[in-house]
Amino acid sequence: MNKRLTGFFLLLLIGALLLFGGKYLRSYLSDRNQRVTSDAVHTKGTIRVAVDSWIGYFPLCSSEMKGEMHRVGWLLQCVDDKGDYQGRMAGLAEGKYEMVVATVDSYLLNGKNHDYPGAIVAVLDESKGGDAIVARRDKVANLDAIRTAGDLRVAFTPNSPSHYLLKAAANHFDLPALLPVRSDLRLEMEGSNKALAKLLAGTTDIAVLWEPDVSKALTEKAITKLLGTEETERLIVDILIAGRKFMQRQPEVISQFLAAYFKVLKKFRDDPDLLQREVMAETRLDKDATKAMLKGVVWQSLIDNCEKWFGIAGPGGKAEERIIPTLDSTVEILKESGDFRESPIPGKDNYRLLKRSFLEELYTSGVSGFTKARSGFGSDSSVPPAFSPLDARGWAALTDVGTLKLKPIIFQHGSSELDLLAGLELDSAAEKLTHYPNFRVIIKGHTGTRGDAQENMLLSQRRAEGVAEFLRTRHGIDDNRLHAVGFGGSKPLPQISGESLRAFEQRLLRVEMILVREEM
Repeated sequence: MNKRLTGFFLLLLIGALLLFGGKYLRSYLSDRNQRVTSDAVHTKGTIRVAVDSWIGYFPLCSSEMKGEMHRVGWLLQCVDDKGDYQGRMAGLAEGKYEMVVATVDSYLLNGKNHDYPGAIVAVLDESKGGDAIVARRDKVANLDAIRTAGDLRVAFTPNSPSHYLLKAAANHFDLPALLPVRSDLRLEMEGSNKALAKLLAGTTDIAVLWEPDVSKALTEKAITKLLGTEETERLIVDILIAGRKFMQRQPEVISQFLAAYFKVLKKFRDDPDLLQREVMAETRLDKDATKAMLKGVVWQSLIDNCEKWFGIAGPGGKAEERIIPTLDSTVEILKESGDFRESPIPGKDNYRLLKRSFLEELYTSGVSGFTKARSGFGSDSSVPPAFSPLDARGWAALTDVGTLKLKPIIFQHGSSELDLLAGLELDSAAEKLTHYPNFRVIIKGHTGTRGDAQENMLLSQRRAEGVAEFLRTRHGIDDNRLHAVGFGGSKPLPQISGESLRAFEQRLLRVEMILVREEM
């Protein structure tokens, strides 16, 4: 009986296997028949790239890009994960995606839990006006006003590039109020449009938006812009990340992918009307909204990637390696914001997150024709703007942006000579200034209130000039960008309750760096 049952179940199992096997075989043969009797016979596979709706990724997922990849035998599938960066990194680690896009900060934040499953193979773009911190004018007129405005409600989309803009501004200008802890002040929104609605309704005081919502907000007289990414450098940087397993398995496909991408980018650069038409068709935005959105992004060409970001130059040529300090500064901002206690980068070696050989191959093999670009396409954002000289009236007419965060600058007693620690702090300040290349800087020197007022005025002027000279000679900052002013003891700080007289007098001895801009 047992043998009969065993035989019955064995026959049943064999029958099931034959049934499912036959079904699979028929499916396989049908699929194969379709492939060999169509153009798909040349398709080698599918490249899956995780993206979101940021306009900077449009060329990567455009019909032109899909056509270029199909010509070399690959289907390109862009998967919009709605900004799920954690899921994006998990998908890259699990092989669900061959490549993903991200901002530098989001990769550092979300890649850590997956041991950084990919390497940066290209810089795609920088946000240049695509994101901005805006506010109700009756609440705050500039960044410095945040310090004295009392409790402020801040609306933002968590874990977005605009959230990182808040973190950077809070760090660089010493404004913790931009990242409120209280739930009634910290308004976490699902998207820029909802943050905008809160701002226009007056239920938030500050909002961080991206285009086209930035442009919509600024049409209202009650709204002012505190800081936009068009005024920043190396802050919100979008990158292309290739999975490590995919790189090892099929490195030639990554080379083909990058060659196709830079070819498409050049096509759009040479025909901006084509880009505008295609974006309008994809997003269904009108012409003005599309222009505003495209204006907020600067794509990085092959030449930009090599000579500006990855330190790749021809014989005798010079190249910058800006991706390394970008990683460094991003880590510092995330540490200051409490996201990390120390650098999360494996071995604290930034080069573990990069793979430049694909760019080197394209650069040396001359896939170029990639001339220096017009606006919006990798132009000369690496070249510092030239500042024309201003007279006293010109400097007085500039509008304050905010005061750069500085630790005390120490001078020898009664002297304008900087000590070693002061030099290190000014080195740090110069690094922060690289993120805001379009702003001029007013350097204000202050002394205590004791002693001869005229002598104090002269001493504070010499100290401000000493700081300006340090920035000029050591960091090459344009002389016309800097304006040193001494105030002596004429602008004392208020004494803090419970503060000793000695501590108060020490605080009065200070140097301030005020970022200023032309009236908008």
